[in-house]
Amino acid sequence: QQTARVLIKALEPYQPMFIEEPVNCQEVDVMADIARGTHLPIATGERIFTKWGFREILEKKAASILQPDLCHAGGITECRIIAGLAEAFYAAIAPHNPLGPISLAAGIQLAASIPNFLCQEQVSLGVGYIKKPFEVRSGYIDIPTGPGLGIELDENALADKIDHDWRNRETYDVDDGSVVDW
Repeated sequence: QQTARVLIKALEPYQPMFIEEPVNCQEVDVMADIARGTHLPIATGERIFTKWGFREILEKKAASILQPDLCHAGGITECRIIAGLAEAFYAAIAPHNPLGPISLAAGIQLAASIPNFLCQEQVSLGVGYIKKPFEVRSGYIDIPTGPGLGIELDENALADKIDHDWRNRETYDVDDGSVVDW
């Protein structure tokens, strides 16, 4: 908690778009106290999976930017409910997406349907996964207009990935020696 406060104070002159989870997202009261101590927006939500969890964040003013993960927080429909709740508290939505182009397509559809969208996290524009990969132009991605999510999987490109063992470790040691969770 003290480290988060010191780091945020050091970052304030640089005006980052937001500070993401300065403490564990389950420490709502602590996060709210940190949020009261800075003018920088606090963001959280990638590990909050229900509208009730987001409600507590909003009611306690622990964050002004919510980051629901559409793949874990109920999909487009539930995330629209979360976005509506956030709008009532003047909070923005910045969907979390570490999972790839299908999740990105869902996030783009969500973004197009809510008034409080801020930005969309993405790790892959879909090259080697979807037939028409996304393109970023001037900081924006066009909304896909095809059926469903608007994308079509490239089954031929995906064929060599079918038998891959996609196991992830529970924790990772990073170059500086710190341990981060998955």
